[in-house]
Amino acid sequence: MPKQLFFLQILLCFGILESGCSQNPSNFIDPKGDKIATRIKLPQKFERVTAPEGSFGAYLRQLTLKPDQSGVTLFNGVPKMANVHVAVLTLDVGSRDLQQCADAVMRMRAEYLFGQARFQDIHFNFTNGFRCDYGKWKEGFRMKVVGNKTSWYKKEAATPGYRSFRSYLDLVYTYAGTLSLEKELKPIAFNEMNIGDVLIRGGSPGHAVLVVDMAVNPATGEKLFLLAQSYMPAQEIHILQNFNDSELSPWYSLKASGTEVLTPEWTFLKTQLRRF
Repeated sequence: MPKQLFFLQILLCFGILESGCSQNPSNFIDPKGDKIATRIKLPQKFERVTAPEGSFGAYLRQLTLKPDQSGVTLFNGVPKMANVHVAVLTLDVGSRDLQQCADAVMRMRAEYLFGQARFQDIHFNFTNGFRCDYGKWKEGFRMKVVGNKTSWYKKEAATPGYRSFRSYLDLVYTYAGTLSLEKELKPIAFNEMNIGDVLIRGGSPGHAVLVVDMAVNPATGEKLFLLAQSYMPAQEIHILQNFNDSELSPWYSLKASGTEVLTPEWTFLKTQLRRF
């Protein structure tokens, strides 16, 4: 983590720096909105980019949000100290320290595919390279892990329900992470960003954030984007502020100068954009 962001985090944690929903993003917040598309307003002359019905992008911008001004809660019920967000998703975080950054990205992708009944498309790679298919899990197969080797074995009858799906995701969170997800995704040029793309740096530590909405100025072609994340320890998924442009926050601009994207708790290179 760059030094400037580290010290910013310290200031936030101790309340020395004002943060959270009261810091200027009110310009673009409609407290009555209960979804990303209705809570986060657009700057003048911008319109939301087209997201075809049934697409991942359309799903993301319709994700429901907790009431305005809600804080982010950790998996154990403790409030997150650093308030770096403008909105919090209603997706639960679970009761274990599992659904961290890459896990939250996989959760939103998997929830979308599950809702579309595209069960065979739900699969993620473990760090050891093993492909974990939800289709196999749904048929009653389970994991056998010996050392660094993973294999399937038939354990029970088919388990097609949502509760079993969530158990599958917990397994994925345990054995996958930023390193495996980064390898699994396809590199995309930064200026070709679309809703559903991922900024990711694989490693220990690593981090990942998801592009959950975009807007464009038809006259100039300038594009803006919103980012969502979980973090460490596991915590509710939230829409990030843009501390580097308080007048635009929570929107980020693709035309911002430099080779980096500075988010409140991580700095990404623009070359680290990936796509499912």
